[in-house]
Amino acid sequence: MEDALAVITNFILATINSAGYLGVVFLMAIESAAIPLPSEVIMPFAGFLASEGRFTLFGIALAGAIGSVFGSWATYWIGKYGGRPLVARYGKYVLIAEHDLELVDKFFARFGVWATFIGRVLPVIRTYISIPAGISRVKFIPFTVATFAGSLIWSYLLGWIGFKLGENWESLSGYFHQVDWIIVILVVIGAAWWILRHIKNRIKP
Repeated sequence: MEDALAVITNFILATINSAGYLGVVFLMAIESAAIPLPSEVIMPFAGFLASEGRFTLFGIALAGAIGSVFGSWATYWIGKYGGRPLVARYGKYVLIAEHDLELVDKFFARFGVWATFIGRVLPVIRTYISIPAGISRVKFIPFTVATFAGSLIWSYLLGWIGFKLGENWESLSGYFHQVDWIIVILVVIGAAWWILRHIKNRIKP
């Protein structure tokens, strides 16, 4: 596992070193397309380079936000055009029914833009929030604006911390991984509740 993380980290560092702002855009697009590439490494390293005078802090935040929007578009369209057909065909195998999609629709109908915005500043969740938004067909322009705004805040925060930490920027990833684990545990608990609820509904007379 540590070897895999080292390979990913080296790839991130090499990409930013060679491609600059475009490298940040590219990497954050990958991260936001639900591919496991940690923004907690991408942006703090870019922030460190900003402290060395290679970038500007706002420049890397803007690049991170633009990349996040590109990646989020990909998962949004996947959710919009592939989500419902997949649920209709295979949902029963993972305990997802049409009724569950109706609940998601109601949630995004009420909190759509804010759910997207807040989701973009939360570790782990930020990577996947675009899929249910697409499934619920949140309006594209408000979705894009909310994604950009939330991603700009997230990218600036991580970049600023990397800027302040300087050569010690790598110490930040350990703290964020602890937060990631907390969120993963909460997601697992929620999934367990979801499964038990569906099983109980199925065995009701």
